[in-house]
Amino acid sequence: MDPNMPDKNASELPRVLVVDDDPAIVRLVSSKLEMSGYRVMTARSGGDALDRVAQEGLPHLAIVDLNMPGIDGFEFCRIVQQFADLPVILLTAVDQEDVVIQGIEHFAEDYVTKPFSPGELMARVGRVLRRMGDFAYTLDPVIQVDQHLSVDFVHQQVILNGVTVALTPIETKILFILMRNAGRTVTNDFLLRRIWPLDEIFEDTLRVHIHRLRQKIESKLSAVKYVGTERGIGYRFLVKAQT
Repeated sequence: MDPNMPDKNASELPRVLVVDDDPAIVRLVSSKLEMSGYRVMTARSGGDALDRVAQEGLPHLAIVDLNMPGIDGFEFCRIVQQFADLPVILLTAVDQEDVVIQGIEHFAEDYVTKPFSPGELMARVGRVLRRMGDFAYTLDPVIQVDQHLSVDFVHQQVILNGVTVALTPIETKILFILMRNAGRTVTNDFLLRRIWPLDEIFEDTLRVHIHRLRQKIESKLSAVKYVGTERGIGYRFLVKAQT
C-alpha cells in the first residue's frame, strides 16, 4: 500500500472503476491500484460498467478505455455524466489530437496513451482524486443521507420521506457535486464549469435549477433544509440538515 495514503478502513478507501476489454490491462491496472491503496471495480465493456455502477454504486474515479465493443468509452462517459460528475481518466491507443481534445473537453480529467507506465498512471490517479476530493457520503447504489432523504443517482431520483421523486439530469448532477463537497461551499463558477463546460450559462439559470432541486428534496412538512446559499458565492450541501 502507498505509504502516502491515509489510514482508512477498507470500506473508506477510494474506489476506482477500471473499464477495458483487454484482460491483461484490467489485471495490470487493478493490481497497481490495489497496491496503491485503492478499492477496485472492473468491467470489460461500457455496458458491463454501467451494470456494475447500478448494482454497486458509483466509484470515486473511472479509468476507461476508449475503443471497446458495444458501448465504447465516450458513450459510457456520456451516459454517466448525465447524472454524475464522475472524474475519468481515459486510456487510448489512439494518439490523435482531435480524439484527445474531444475527450478532455467533454468527458475526462486526464488521458493516458497506450502503452503506458503504470507508475505514471497511478500518479495521475492520485492527482485527479486530490483535486476532486473525497465523496462525503458512502457511495452505495442508494445513498442514505438521513432518516428523511435517500439519493439514487443512477436512476436520477430521490426518496423523500418514503416518496420517490424524479430529478432531471441537471438537478441530479448538481446534487452529486454538492454532496461530494458536503459541508463546503461550492462556488457558482465551479458549478457552471462542471455542469455546462462548453456553454456560456449564467448564474440566473443555475439559480433556477437549484430552486427546483430544493423543491424536490426539501419537505415542506418537516421543513428540513439540505442546500444552503452563500449569497454571491455559491451553495453548500448541509452535512446535518437544518430545520
